Amino acid sequence: MMSLRAAARSAPRTLSRLSSTALRQSRAAQPSSLLKSSWAPLRSTQLTTAFSTSQFRQAPAAAEVDEQLSVKLESEISFENQMKENEQLPASVQDFLENSPFELKDTPGKEDVVLTRKFGDETITVTFSISDLANYEPDPYSEDAALGDEDIESPEGGRRGSSAAAAAEGEETEAPVPCRLNVVVEKPGKGALNIEALAQDGAVLVENFYYFKDAALAHGASAEVAHTAQDVYPGPPFGSLDEDLQILMERYLEERGVTQALAVFVPDYMDIKEQREYQTWLKDVKEFIDA
Repeated sequence: MMSLRAAARSAPRTLSRLSSTALRQSRAAQPSSLLKSSWAPLRSTQLTTAFSTSQFRQAPAAAEVDEQLSVKLESEISFENQMKENEQLPASVQDFLENSPFELKDTPGKEDVVLTRKFGDETITVTFSISDLANYEPDPYSEDAALGDEDIESPEGGRRGSSAAAAAEGEETEAPVPCRLNVVVEKPGKGALNIEALAQDGAVLVENFYYFKDAALAHGASAEVAHTAQDVYPGPPFGSLDEDLQILMERYLEERGVTQALAVFVPDYMDIKEQREYQTWLKDVKEFIDA
């Protein structure tokens, strides 16, 4: 599901979007004034008068829209700051950053977050992205989704989903969004293992366990490299392997730090980073509008 912060952020705006959509649909359903009256040729003066007295006169000045947009952006920034003041760093994040052997690389403005560490002569890289928050589509038939569709009265007198309302009230009702992990275990001159996994419900679920003789193919840093990697046989689907082999491969990852603690840390940190990037985006847009 979407994060609680994202649900609280979007909940009061859903009603306005729905109402505007309904308004547009009702207008579209009405026949135009030209069709309701009997057909007759229109003189150019009539057309000129209609446009000048309706569309052009009612259009707001650009400066007026800029001012309204700037005020709205400032309101959003204030809303986000208030939420940030009431939040504490999750224990899972604080504990992982203090005790984990991984080094965190989080570049402002970038979607990807990278964790790196040394394990003997191996270099281990774990990458995840906040794009999973935007791209995640919950199962409409799941129990959580069904509960989220139930409507309750909002403080404004309208109706909204119970999960969004609970988020606005600070109640935690939804599980974190599943997060894709790209794990690369690299040895000098020996190539690399590339493990595709999912951090979900506090566990690391391995999906694919690949091997590349050329370590660069495991990272896929460019479109050209990614295209080349597609032509290389990396190995069979993980789920098709012998069960004992799967278990040993999972233990291999755990020994290198891809553990339950990491599976809990990643979704929580992903939510924190998304919040930071969103606040920066709001400020950047407002500065552009005000310039």
